[in-house]
Amino acid sequence: MQVLVEAKKVNDSLPIEHASQLFRYFAVTNARIAILTNGQVYQFYTDLDAPNRMDAKPFLVLDFADIDDTLLPELAKLTKESFDLDSVISAAGELKYIGQLKRVLGAQFKEPEDDWVRFLTSRVYDGSFTQKVRDQFIPLVAKASRQFLNEQVNDRLKNALGGPGSYVSVSSDPVEAEVDKAAEPSARSEGDIQTTEEELEGYRVIRAIVCSEVPAARVMARDAKTYCGVLLDDNNRKPIARLWFNRSRKYLGVFDENKAETRVPIDTVEESTPTRTNCGAPSAATSTRQ
Repeated sequence: MQVLVEAKKVNDSLPIEHASQLFRYFAVTNARIAILTNGQVYQFYTDLDAPNRMDAKPFLVLDFADIDDTLLPELAKLTKESFDLDSVISAAGELKYIGQLKRVLGAQFKEPEDDWVRFLTSRVYDGSFTQKVRDQFIPLVAKASRQFLNEQVNDRLKNALGGPGSYVSVSSDPVEAEVDKAAEPSARSEGDIQTTEEELEGYRVIRAIVCSEVPAARVMARDAKTYCGVLLDDNNRKPIARLWFNRSRKYLGVFDENKAETRVPIDTVEESTPTRTNCGAPSAATSTRQ
């Protein structure tokens, strides 16, 4: 026996305190992998901290309502056809800490804690970290974090359009782009594929951003079961972005020069909407709000 599974009821939370049976069986069997699941979320454990004792924290968390594509190669090692225990165990330590670090960074970007604010402030401010300075820098750190993420998204969009030299401009008035109706899918439902108004709105936002580089008619939308793709020339080999909106947590997928996708979480479509895009000559403004 190499894998143990403990299943809870659907929608049950999965605190490690409720996995007492899994802890006991792990200690008295030869299993090296333990899985705690409620049918939607799967938490994978091993014994990195102490031999034959299940760790208190998972090395991998799979949520079917919010799948992280970066985990799929590791999950493939656990399939029956290609089960590779040694490879899984060797990668578990890195996966465990990378996952935890990503969650910590995400929380700090959203609501920075005092230690994080103090750390960053000390890099740019020479005075004492007083209460007044803290209150001043908390919103500055949060704003800088959001702008940094936005710039990363913009850079990915530029690369998708033809390399780092490409230009993406966003300014401050309502979009006045010509709309190519033939390029825009209508809100529809075909089998399992449904294009929503929210996806259409996201598509229009992205087209508005990139139309300073290419004619709007070249920016096409192609819907799929799990995401709505935005493509250049309706070509799957020229992806601009993906709208992962068919889930409780929305993501904007952007691509680097190697066509590797990164998903950036957004709360609403409006948060990624520029208030104006210049669809003619590039303007001097180059920032956008997430």
